[in-house]
Amino acid sequence: MSDTIELLEAIGKDAKLRRASAEELADTLEQAEASDALKAAVVAADSALLAAEFGHQPMRVDQHSNTPGHEEEDPDHDDDQDHPSQPDQGKPSHGQ
Repeated sequence: MSDTIELLEAIGKDAKLRRASAEELADTLEQAEASDALKAAVVAADSALLAAEFGHQPMRVDQHSNTPGHEEEDPDHDDDQDHPSQPDQGKPSHGQ
């Protein structure tokens, strides 16, 4: 696995290798005696093929959270005219 990581690092550092076709890169990896998983990933253009080599185990997480969400009890209103917090003291009341 460490050889695979080193080869991936070398590919990332070398612009010529990064931009090489799959066939050219596969030939280079064959000469470097890369792992079968890395060669297969290059040919198939599928990095998931490296999962077994790296020991990847999918994590399964429930969709619900164990912590409570943030919910506001009173909605925040931008329009104070619809819901005034105090009666307007400058206007006369209708009863007088």
